Amino acid sequence: MDLLVIILSGYFILSHIGLYLIFQKAGLAGWKILVPFYGIYTAVKLIRRPIWWFIVYYIPFVGFISWVGIIVELLKHMGIVGFGQHVLAVVAAPFYLTYVGIKPEYEWKGYAFMDAYQKSRRREWADAISFAVILATIIRALYIEAFTIPTSSMEKSLLVGDFLFVSKVHYGSRIPNTPIFFPFAHHTMWFTDKVKSYSELIKLPYARLPKFQDVKRNEAVVFNFPAGDTVVVQHQDQVYAQMVRDVGRERIWKNFDVITRPVDKRENYIKRCVALPGDQIKIIDTELYIDGEPAYQSAGLQFAYYVKTNGSGFNTKDLLKKEITEVYPTSMKNIFEMHLTDENRQYVENLPQVERVEKRIRPEGYYQEYGRQKNHIFPNTDTTLWTEDNFGPLQIPYAGQKVELNLKNLPVYEKLIRVYEGNQLKVNDGRIYINGEETDTYEVQMNYYWMMGDNRHNSQDSRFWGFVPEDHIVGKAVFIWLSLDPNQSWLGKIRWSRLFSTVHADDEAYQEK
Repeated sequence: MDLLVIILSGYFILSHIGLYLIFQKAGLAGWKILVPFYGIYTAVKLIRRPIWWFIVYYIPFVGFISWVGIIVELLKHMGIVGFGQHVLAVVAAPFYLTYVGIKPEYEWKGYAFMDAYQKSRRREWADAISFAVILATIIRALYIEAFTIPTSSMEKSLLVGDFLFVSKVHYGSRIPNTPIFFPFAHHTMWFTDKVKSYSELIKLPYARLPKFQDVKRNEAVVFNFPAGDTVVVQHQDQVYAQMVRDVGRERIWKNFDVITRPVDKRENYIKRCVALPGDQIKIIDTELYIDGEPAYQSAGLQFAYYVKTNGSGFNTKDLLKKEITEVYPTSMKNIFEMHLTDENRQYVENLPQVERVEKRIRPEGYYQEYGRQKNHIFPNTDTTLWTEDNFGPLQIPYAGQKVELNLKNLPVYEKLIRVYEGNQLKVNDGRIYINGEETDTYEVQMNYYWMMGDNRHNSQDSRFWGFVPEDHIVGKAVFIWLSLDPNQSWLGKIRWSRLFSTVHADDEAYQEK
């Protein structure tokens, strides 16, 4: 944050040197532009713009639009009307404005010139589009952004085809790590897999604007995927670290393209924050416990069940009416796997062809017993017997916490220490070294969170890749503005009941310890 303040302060302070000189050419005392509030008010009056320009100027970040307008209008009064010149003046204001103020050939042409000046139709379109793009980019980057639910990991709370608005101001707007980027693109240009939409020429440290609230337990939170720091271009839907564990690093680097991404350009995920910094979590036979107490369960929570029938199948239309969309045949005779809420489980149990409904539960040691790789489960080593259904206990790290380190628990904190908080970590002869010094403790620098999907048996979440650092938090899901059912034809595709509905947790979900 300090570096960001220095950069922005330098930009505006040096820009005012040029404005000082331009004010003098306009016949005004240059010192006026240097007076807080009065200087901008004077500039707005000088270019004959309404008072709301002055008001907007002091709205965080949106005020940049007013700043751009003031610069452009001042240059027009100096006879500088080229679009490229205006762009250069905004980007390099400290230098360009001073250059204009010093060069004798640039003089204040005044209101007569402006009254006679007429923009071409092409220039009007260019100005309008530029204004719209800048405004939309600022709003999208710092205030509110639209997201789409692409997978069923949050069903039945958030459905595939839901279009959300996510507030970035609730938890404090995060300053982009990579401020040079192409508008309306996330990490790659449209219709490509490799062409980056951003530049790392300027990289800013983690910083946030003041927040309205802390992340609360059971809120639906959008965050950058922590395990998405390294990506296999041809398999972006898979976790790179897991692919390395499965097939080996050498094979991946030989056959595929591997890239890295800064924090703010990693994939956006949305999950429910089930545990806060300092909480202890434990999962027993799919049931989540926080600090030893049963966790709140949202109404949309669902699990996988094995459903045994008498040999008959299911009426797809009847299931869709109940929003039962995940039905899979298994290798076992007359047995289906169905993902159901508690309400839908009761419905399925009462169907005449159903003989038995049993929740799918994987006990500790399941993956060892059946020869599958247990390191799909965090901390992705052979130090635990955890599964997605029987997990923990595990405490969520918090800023200032001093954790004791040993070879057994080091895998839990390894990525936190090395990747998220940027330390050098080595193990030599059974001893742990951080930044070259032997140690058996580590003081955590950031707060961390534990995210899980409501579709517990179809969610790639913290149980598989661990903690979510605070610098990965993007925003809070606030409301659904459109919802399209992918299982319906166009005539019935819109889920009218979900339009403009808020995304919230019940009052119980907001209770703090």
